Amino acid sequence: MIHLGPRDRWEHIIFQPTPEAIQSAADILRSGRMAAFPTETVYGLGADATNDDAVAAIFRAKGRPQTNPLIVHVPGAVEAAKLTRFDARAERAAQAFWPGALTLVLERRADCPIATRASAGLSTLAVRAPIHPIAQAVLRASELPLAAPSANLSGQVSPTTAQHVADSMDGSVDIILDGGPCTIGVESTVLALNGPVASVLRPGSITPEAIADALGEPVETLTTNHPIAANAPARSPGLLDSHYAPRAKLRLNATTVSKGEGLLAFGDTVPPGAVITRNLSARADLGEAAGSLYAALREIDRSGVPVIAVAPIPNTGIGVAINDRLNRAAAPRG
Repeated sequence: MIHLGPRDRWEHIIFQPTPEAIQSAADILRSGRMAAFPTETVYGLGADATNDDAVAAIFRAKGRPQTNPLIVHVPGAVEAAKLTRFDARAERAAQAFWPGALTLVLERRADCPIATRASAGLSTLAVRAPIHPIAQAVLRASELPLAAPSANLSGQVSPTTAQHVADSMDGSVDIILDGGPCTIGVESTVLALNGPVASVLRPGSITPEAIADALGEPVETLTTNHPIAANAPARSPGLLDSHYAPRAKLRLNATTVSKGEGLLAFGDTVPPGAVITRNLSARADLGEAAGSLYAALREIDRSGVPVIAVAPIPNTGIGVAINDRLNRAAAPRG
């Protein structure tokens, strides 16, 4: 196992994903501790999903509400079927989109070994098979299903680089595998298949239209302002009203910039006057915008501006997911 070095120096915690580092991460996970690794969406804070103490450590490290369930990561459909009631509809979804950025909410098997805490006490389990080669390597080396929410403090901006994890977690994680920037940059689409009608609970890069085509049936979409009952478990991760938020307040659909504001721009029309400007995509490419969203929010926030003006983002394709994250980031904070 590689020597991790002093815990107070992040250069001894962030490692390139060599076979030795991946094996060290697997050993850490099997010992009940936490390891952070990249997926195609965001960096995950991984722990053994079958170990209740390890799962509890994720909630403590993130300051995550116990009512907010976790996504359990597995290599593929074979492993998911050992945990959930993986019916023909789930098989079709997995065949079309796994490995990839789709999370399935399914009923837990009666003999499911996953800690009930990971499901927030619900009878369902959220499962995903990531396509990122480092995530897959860690899953296979550890031979564990891994609970792996975003590797940041709960409610704050998600991490899309190893340094973002280091900046957020500050000593809570034993190793961070550096896979460079995440390619998609927003969290996975969450699809509930535990009822008679398939329902998208959280938008992502995989659209309801693509899912409906793969399933051969209609797909419902949860509205952004879906209410969550006080103290009741959320049906899915990512449904908290206030989430993905920087320190600064967000002013959405801004076409002008007020004095002292930062600007999150999109496209080739950039209003003047911002203290700091970051353009999600000068060529108005929504995929590029999603990939740069969280890094741009973090960079503007570090400037200390009290308000970030956010340019309008088209609400199509992955733009629906971008707007979902921005709306939650702009929501009143408890």
